[in-house]
Amino acid sequence: MPDASREAPTVTPDGERLEQLPEGVTFRDAVTHVDDRGSVCELFDPRWGWSDAGLVFAYVFTLRPGVVKGWGMHLEHEDRYFILHGDLEVVMYDDRPASPTSGLVAKVYLTEHQRRLMNIPRGVWHANRNVGNGDVTVINFPTSPYDHRNPDKYKLALDTDQIPYSFAQGARGW
Repeated sequence: MPDASREAPTVTPDGERLEQLPEGVTFRDAVTHVDDRGSVCELFDPRWGWSDAGLVFAYVFTLRPGVVKGWGMHLEHEDRYFILHGDLEVVMYDDRPASPTSGLVAKVYLTEHQRRLMNIPRGVWHANRNVGNGDVTVINFPTSPYDHRNPDKYKLALDTDQIPYSFAQGARGW
């Protein structure tokens, strides 16, 4: 087949993903314990040492199927997502001039089937897209409380020319 090309590897033999992520993005796997009564899953514990910033604020957001929320970016705090329900694509663009990954576009998928915490560093643009068939539920543990009078939130349109990424035609959201 002259037009066929070999697929590039996406994971190591141990199952670790090979894609490059913006400098400072980290994960912490969460374990869901199941028994005959139901299940329990720990969401966040400062004693884990996963993040230097303690637990100071938490909120939950949802996204309907096919909807994109973003582009958004913070200069004063990091987002720390925990996927509770659904399948979420997080697209990131590293616009930090001093970052070793400046200019990088990366995608990460968060799913209820492999729950984990994920941080998004300050200065990294990000957009969240529900890629599942039901609502996505995400808990965010940002590194500082929301300032209602002066929000640390910067936004760009989904179709901006400032980020070298394009969502599929007809993407709904902001």
